[in-house]
Amino acid sequence: MFDLERWEEIFETIRKNKLRTFLTGLSVLSGIFILVVLLGIGQGIQNGIETQFQNDAENRISIWPGRTSVEYKGLNKDRRIQFKNRDYDHIVRKHEDHLQYKSSLYRIWSSMVSYKEESGNFRVEAVYPNFQFLENQDMVEGRYLNHNDLENYRKVAVIGNKVKNDLFGKTPAVGKSVEISGINFKVVGVFSDPGGEREESLVAVPITTGQRVFNGGDNIRNMSFTLPPSDNFDKALEASNNFTADIEKQLKETHFVAPEDNSAISINNSLKEAKRIYFMVSSIKIFFWFVGIATLLAGVVGVGNVMLIIVKERTKEIGIRKALGAKPLSIVGMILHEAIFITAIAGFLGLFLGMVLLDSIGPMVKSEFLEHPTVNFQVAVATVIILVFAGAIAGFFPAWKAARIKPIEALNDE
Repeated sequence: MFDLERWEEIFETIRKNKLRTFLTGLSVLSGIFILVVLLGIGQGIQNGIETQFQNDAENRISIWPGRTSVEYKGLNKDRRIQFKNRDYDHIVRKHEDHLQYKSSLYRIWSSMVSYKEESGNFRVEAVYPNFQFLENQDMVEGRYLNHNDLENYRKVAVIGNKVKNDLFGKTPAVGKSVEISGINFKVVGVFSDPGGEREESLVAVPITTGQRVFNGGDNIRNMSFTLPPSDNFDKALEASNNFTADIEKQLKETHFVAPEDNSAISINNSLKEAKRIYFMVSSIKIFFWFVGIATLLAGVVGVGNVMLIIVKERTKEIGIRKALGAKPLSIVGMILHEAIFITAIAGFLGLFLGMVLLDSIGPMVKSEFLEHPTVNFQVAVATVIILVFAGAIAGFFPAWKAARIKPIEALNDE
């Protein structure tokens, strides 16, 4: 039931002790504000990490050749490893039943791509049709490369949005021919990539055609694979680790690389990397929670201390109330109301300021590993409610102490 006199007492106490009330509320406000901002930053870090992993397939395994770092079987160190088509074919034959997507890649360096009067230097890569899914590319126009393109050594190309816009502008690109280092290729499709312009500055051609017309022989630059998705992350990671260990052993044996040489064959397992990074992100978010909650607790302790001071100041008043028949519950309620009111107002104000800051600045924040920091509103509100409950607990003990004061002792208090 709404008690007007009780609220008048609360506001009167606040008016008499403006500075004390302000400082108490500020400690609570700053605590919830810092917690909201820290949670927003933690979510922003997670958003940035997820964006990085969206650029390619989540369970992608990529293999690159390097240089040997130790002598082995009479061969000198610093020997350059060159992957061949047979390396890729052997892996595919051996693991075909366990692969989802697969592609080797041959890169044509320093390629000038032109259409009529427009031209530019773009990345040109000769790949298999599965490369689309390894790179998370979505078709905007036309189609992607297919098996017939490879079998018939067709001079066809799929271009990224950036290439299309630079060379064709608003003119449709599908069906037109572009020159790649002086050789005509027919554009059969245009793709977009979540990685943005950098990933869309790409021209993809069939690997059989690229190796033939650009004198690549049977050389390849790297290989990429994905395994079928699994509902269990640990099982998927185990299968991925077993696969990478097997192909690393196979490639080292084929190219006479020492088993302990970690420079000659480089393998990136995105699942393994994802587990490590997400563990790091989770640790950062837990740390942020710890710092924020510690700050909140400092505010709650401040509320409790202020309530103790209030009880001390109002000891005689409390004694008079009890002498006139006030029940202990009403004394407890009088102190608790003030504690809850200060905590709730300061808490929700801190929540509001934190949300406003994240909403206004968050969309403008976009770096490699921090993107659009936000906080779950329900979590934030639940945190404030818990804070108010904690404030009530902090105020309860001084209130209970006040309720137990004997009237005669209170009236004699100095």
